[in-house]
Amino acid sequence: MILVGNSRGGARDLAQHLMKDENDHVTVHELRGFVSNDLDGAFQEAYAVSRGTRCRQYLFSLSLNPPADANVSTQHFERAIDQVEQQVGLEGQPRAIVFHEKEGRRHAHAVWSRIDAETMTARQMSFHKMKLQEVSRELYREHGWRMPEGLADRSKSDPRNYTLAEWQQAKRVGKDAREIKEAFQDAWAISDNRASFEHALKERGYWLARADRRGFVAIDHHGEVFSVPRQTATKTKAVRERLGDEETLPSLDQVREVMAREMSAMLARLRDEQYEQVAALKAEHNQRKQVVVGQQRRDRAALHQRLQERQIREQAARQARFRTGLAGIWDRLRGEHKRLAESNRLEAMRAQERDKAQSDALVFRQLYERQMLNAQAKQRLDAIKEQKRELEQDTERILGFVRAFNASSGERKRLRPSEEPAQAPPRAKSEMVREFDRSAAREAFKRKRRELAKGRAIERGPSLDFDR
Repeated sequence: MILVGNSRGGARDLAQHLMKDENDHVTVHELRGFVSNDLDGAFQEAYAVSRGTRCRQYLFSLSLNPPADANVSTQHFERAIDQVEQQVGLEGQPRAIVFHEKEGRRHAHAVWSRIDAETMTARQMSFHKMKLQEVSRELYREHGWRMPEGLADRSKSDPRNYTLAEWQQAKRVGKDAREIKEAFQDAWAISDNRASFEHALKERGYWLARADRRGFVAIDHHGEVFSVPRQTATKTKAVRERLGDEETLPSLDQVREVMAREMSAMLARLRDEQYEQVAALKAEHNQRKQVVVGQQRRDRAALHQRLQERQIREQAARQARFRTGLAGIWDRLRGEHKRLAESNRLEAMRAQERDKAQSDALVFRQLYERQMLNAQAKQRLDAIKEQKRELEQDTERILGFVRAFNASSGERKRLRPSEEPAQAPPRAKSEMVREFDRSAAREAFKRKRRELAKGRAIERGPSLDFDR
């Protein structure tokens, strides 16, 4: 079994966690070394003792998780806890043992106080993880369980180590070729024009389209393309006479886009139906679980009451074997009293083991009931999950048609300008006249500016700069 342990504080939080109602059954099996008779009081005692030290993590909490398909008796749990106690150095320390049962599985929790009341020091917990792994390996070998790869070999302790079945998706069952031909031929037989044939095909899950190289084709929701003449066993000329020119049909890309939009709405509706199925399944499972758990608790209470009554009767019967008065004194003198006491002790031990075996038998039977209940719910939920995966694949494939169509359309729009001849458009005559008028005005302005500059130079007269 898998053993997980750690030192910790928080006595009250731990007690509340171990007694949570989210478990189907919670049993406080043992409180050793504590004055209190409830779990919270016992952990508070450990906290009070720890106040005399500087230790903050005064508890050692251990969880014992056996394989899901293993029925582990209470005695084997106790033996495993004793082995851990010896390995980690907590012998004789106060401890509590709690059993949890949930979803058809049984596991145990053991909690020790680390504080040694005689020395008022905390027990050292060195390398406790390695020690727990060693005990875990011994338990797997002892019971003949299949050891996890991560426990047998540390290099394989990858949390993503799942089986192939958990990753593998179920393959879709394809249609038979004869069924496809029958669908096309039925649609052809009941139609007399393009509109009726197109409607008949769409009822059977096919959309009529024009092939890239001329021709009549149909596409299904998987994206497969089928030749109409070949599937209907009719010549192309006869198909053209009934359906008209194929150039009037939409292209494959256009039909894929229309088909994807229509199918997307249908798939969205199916997803909503799946969510409703999952919610209804969970509600039904929770209701059945509450009924089963309630009956199991009543059965356990009745068994506990019967065992207690039998223990009282047997204890009274063992006690009645001792004689009283002078006869009792005589029995003590000749050793008969000691022999009866030893016989009663052995008989009480056998009775205790018998009661544990009966309790374990009831626990195992109830665990099997919960496992069967969970298996039925899981089988139905797995079927819905498989349908959900297939639906997601269909949705992704169908939406891929729209993305491919948009991408191809954008590519055509982007390439169209480069395919045209690189020449300027012809200009109108009025534009040419306006351009000529502007150039003439510029030349006249430049000529006038030169004349004005020359006239100003004449008015100023000769320069007085002799160096020039």
